[in-house]
Amino acid sequence: MVLADLGRRINSALAQINKEPVIDAKVLDALLKDICAALLGADVNVRLVSTLRNNVKNTVNIQEVAAGINKRKLIQKAVLDELCKLVEPGIEPYKPKKGRVNVIMFVGLQGSGKTTTCTKLAYHYQRKGWKVCLVCADTFRAGAFDQLKQNATKAKIPYYGSYTETDPVQIAHEGVEKFKKEGFEIIIVDTSGRHKQEAELFEEMKQISAVVNPNNTIFVMDGTIGQAAESQAKAFHEAAEIGSIIITKMDGHAKGGGAISAVAATHSPIIFIGTGEHIHDLERFEPRRFVQKMLGMGDISGLLETVQDLKLDQNKNLMKNLEQGIFTIRDMYEQFQNISQLGPLSKMMQMMPGMSEMNFEGSDELGAQRIKRLMTIMDSMSEVELDSDGKLFHVQPKRIQRVARGSGTSVREVEELLLQHKAFQGMVKKFGGNKGLFKGMGAPGMDNSKSSPQQMMTQMQRMMPRGMNMNEMMRQMMGGMGGGGLGGMGGMPDLSQMQNMMKQMGLGGLPGMGGNRK
Repeated sequence: MVLADLGRRINSALAQINKEPVIDAKVLDALLKDICAALLGADVNVRLVSTLRNNVKNTVNIQEVAAGINKRKLIQKAVLDELCKLVEPGIEPYKPKKGRVNVIMFVGLQGSGKTTTCTKLAYHYQRKGWKVCLVCADTFRAGAFDQLKQNATKAKIPYYGSYTETDPVQIAHEGVEKFKKEGFEIIIVDTSGRHKQEAELFEEMKQISAVVNPNNTIFVMDGTIGQAAESQAKAFHEAAEIGSIIITKMDGHAKGGGAISAVAATHSPIIFIGTGEHIHDLERFEPRRFVQKMLGMGDISGLLETVQDLKLDQNKNLMKNLEQGIFTIRDMYEQFQNISQLGPLSKMMQMMPGMSEMNFEGSDELGAQRIKRLMTIMDSMSEVELDSDGKLFHVQPKRIQRVARGSGTSVREVEELLLQHKAFQGMVKKFGGNKGLFKGMGAPGMDNSKSSPQQMMTQMQRMMPRGMNMNEMMRQMMGGMGGGGLGGMGGMPDLSQMQNMMKQMGLGGLPGMGGNRK
């Protein structure tokens, strides 16, 4: 993603001030020069870049900074704050309300990725437990209904459209009324792509809006247009009551930074950005989280939100086991199933602080293959073996050979899975129990919102042995699961790394494992 390159350039500039023995006006000017060059390279408007530069200089004011003040931290905070302002629209967008019908209408230019984004948004809300559906009111573009139908079917989302009705206003009305009667909470209406100069299509859009009475009209914008986004957003705002904006195609174009900052300058609320072609490639846009992730600071809030979407607290057996520090092979199987629903592993890992610099190229496909292979091994286990803590295999090694034959894998791969399980099991024992991180997570009425993501990470770090680094642990754990560049996934994970990690955590290893048997 090109915006990640922007983040690396800004990070590199900020890192330079840590090497300077004295922080003075000359050092600050050099830093701002590098940051401004990076922003201009990402197609951010020169006026906005100039404002950022002046604001940082005024905020820091090297000559007047009191003695004893950490100038480095002051500069870094000022830069972060100004980068957030650069992409901050300053307006709260519409938020769907539970227990009522929320009609969301999509509009935009042809080719902006509107129909695909409709399905992505529907899938996003579906994962969060909303009852969602899609209505195709695009009768202008050939194949529009087929595209929406195919996307919706793959995502298992109910849809409505017609091959015979040519009036999009009628289709929109019938579809919305049908789903309202069926008790759907979020009804997303896709409309034809249009341009402001196309008077007939624009009038049609207003008629559709009148009959469906949307709670929120979302304008989908192509991020590759860069600074031109500002005039486009203003034009649609003047002609239609746009409630929110989604910027698409942000995964590989240098103009992405220009598009976000340009739209923010119109004070239009950006709610999501599209970062790829797959259904998972839709990221919620929150200025500070966006900037922190871009700079490699991670997005722990986003990671926890993604994990919460799995509703693990509703799995009473799992929560009971976690509280008691128990983690069976079946528990691991179920968690691999959950991980498969979370989306690409690379996106999850980039939410971890310090992980954005890692090379994730090819990790998603390899990770998915690795997890599928591990689950195939577990499919060949008996019910007793799945519900065990894995010690059965150590006591009766012939079980390993039987599972290997049944799954079409090698003895070594089964041993590696058991080692992986023991590592996870060790973590659960560390974080479980009466004083553990999981205590009370599944209890009815338990309010976990009082603990911030940062507090939870701090608590986890405190519970680990001295010298054990959370990011290093995650690298090794995810490497074992198939994290591409994380674990040297040319073939198998690095068992020596996992063994070392387990020793650091005081978990020992599995005697006799890691041999050359086939």
